[in-house]
Amino acid sequence: MKLDQNYILTLAKEILEIPSPSGYTKEIVARIKKEAEIYDLPCETTKKGNLIITMEGRTDYTLGLSVHVDTLGAMVRSINAKGDIKFTTIGGPLWPTLDGEYCTLMTREGKSYTGTFLSDSPSVHVFKDAKSKERSPEHMYVRIDEVVKNKQDVLDLGIEVGNFIFIDPKTTITDSGFVKSRFLDDKINVASIFGLIKALKEENIKPKQTIKFIISTYEEVGHGASFIPTLDEMIAVDMGCIGDDLTCTEYDVSICPKDSSGPYDYELTNNLISIAKDKKLNHAIDIYPFYGSDVSAAIRGGNDIKGALMGPGVHASHGMERTHIDGINATIELLFNYVK
Repeated sequence: MKLDQNYILTLAKEILEIPSPSGYTKEIVARIKKEAEIYDLPCETTKKGNLIITMEGRTDYTLGLSVHVDTLGAMVRSINAKGDIKFTTIGGPLWPTLDGEYCTLMTREGKSYTGTFLSDSPSVHVFKDAKSKERSPEHMYVRIDEVVKNKQDVLDLGIEVGNFIFIDPKTTITDSGFVKSRFLDDKINVASIFGLIKALKEENIKPKQTIKFIISTYEEVGHGASFIPTLDEMIAVDMGCIGDDLTCTEYDVSICPKDSSGPYDYELTNNLISIAKDKKLNHAIDIYPFYGSDVSAAIRGGNDIKGALMGPGVHASHGMERTHIDGINATIELLFNYVK
């Protein structure tokens, strides 16, 4: 299999820079649908906004490959008398990493304003607790880049409670093969599945299973793929974890036998591990105690499926994330060998 790395990384950078926190995914879904149409793959959109892309296989046995385009984000919670914008987070970002991050607020009329997440004690020259104050939404605010001196000035801009706040992803691809950005979880794997699709198409391979690519839009808040098409089995292609007690690196594809939702299907997980070993792919097998996936949501939703979880190792998840092209390639190669 020959992978078009330039295609994968170019697509990844583009979609990483499209804002799509849970609840605001229409723009990114339209972009993904456009990419699927390049390969003449039929698409349908569910009522909740998930995109289902179908690739016909050699049999009717149906495999779901799920990735999610929704990301972490924030929303205006209130505006205080000084005109500071208090926020509530969407999903579970690592709050200390938001301090000093640039962002964009979007009004319901579609007007955008830039700003910065800051601590309530943002200066060491003024506040004794500037270094020690807890970084959490209760002790932080958004400083908007407009001339505002009070709450009414902010309201006059059209900003109101419930407006989305998009966090700057700061996407960078290095010459050494690293991809560093917020929201690699899980947009890097959206690019990965299109790398898989392109490889299958260019090698004229019809997969043995009919594949339903499930582009979910509420994974970060727990119910992304709770309702799915009729499937025989489902693999969540999501980020692999890196850290204490784990063996995965940024250069590996991680296969997860169990996360916080319980064990994944034994047979399906073993099949993935066997392929990784047989093809000598860089891989790791790890347990994720604080993790849930689209497969978790699908099973909780009552779907009768076999389920598994895999994906490239991502360092510093829900903060300033990073992975490597080797881990991305290993993920695609594992999927390619599973479906060919």
